[in-house]
Amino acid sequence: MPNPTSKSKSRRALQAKRLQEAEPVDPVWLVKAIGIALVAAFICAYITFCLLFYQGQWQLVLHPVRTSTTLQSIGGAPYELIHFGPDESAIPQLTGWWIPSQPNGRYAGTTLLFLPGANGSLIDSATTLVALHGLGINIFAFDYRGYGQSAATHPNQRKMTHDAEAAWLYLTGSRHIPASRIVPYGTGVGASLATHLAATHADIAALILDSPSGDLLDAALNDPRSKFIPVRMLFHERFPLAAPLSTLRTPKLLISYTKESDAVPPAFRTASDPRITVEMATNSDASYAQAITRFLDQYRSAATPDKSTTR
Repeated sequence: MPNPTSKSKSRRALQAKRLQEAEPVDPVWLVKAIGIALVAAFICAYITFCLLFYQGQWQLVLHPVRTSTTLQSIGGAPYELIHFGPDESAIPQLTGWWIPSQPNGRYAGTTLLFLPGANGSLIDSATTLVALHGLGINIFAFDYRGYGQSAATHPNQRKMTHDAEAAWLYLTGSRHIPASRIVPYGTGVGASLATHLAATHADIAALILDSPSGDLLDAALNDPRSKFIPVRMLFHERFPLAAPLSTLRTPKLLISYTKESDAVPPAFRTASDPRITVEMATNSDASYAQAITRFLDQYRSAATPDKSTTR
């Protein structure tokens, strides 16, 4: 009968022989394997970082503020709170202010479609709206989705362009205002949206741009949060301005301020004619009202009775 102890010894001896015959692990290969794993992990992390940037890039240039505050008046002038721009469920997504002129206002038959900038909410534009309303003109101003009391969502160029179009449709469709009697007034990124409206609707007879901040690629490139990101490849919240302005033939009033580091925006320098470029200290300057009044008088005198349907 075989001895179990001798079998166990034979088995251990065989295992020891196999271990002696096995080739030792090359440490260089092990280092390479670890290196490849680290590189793969870095690439995955970087791609994830780029995707996060792509999804959240709007935060570099758009700074919305939500608010439930309602003003009693606009500089003493009454206004109507408007809910418009319904979605697929027929729920209005946008909130705006209809500020009518006095019946005997100088421009009682004209409406400014006010397109605000990217920061804060419409309440932050109240001072400008007071100055504009003092000209004797109707004003329709609104908050984009994500701003003020409009629908709670994150804003971006695509949505804000759609919101500007919804405001235009509200004025021409619901309020039945002739297209030629609506003047888009854009400030900040709203200047890009106003320009897009004028380029899309040939029956818009005049356009006012105030201290624009379109063409935002440079702003994204200079943001420290995008230092290691291929911004030129991924950034799409650009709000183009210079290119569309260079070919737009709609009469334009272009307003800039001396307090800015670059007083005259580059997009204004290449804007096509007809254009009037005005530089002033602030929008509380007397020249502000004078410039807009002169521009509107020229636009009104150039308009024809059927301007809403022909051009």
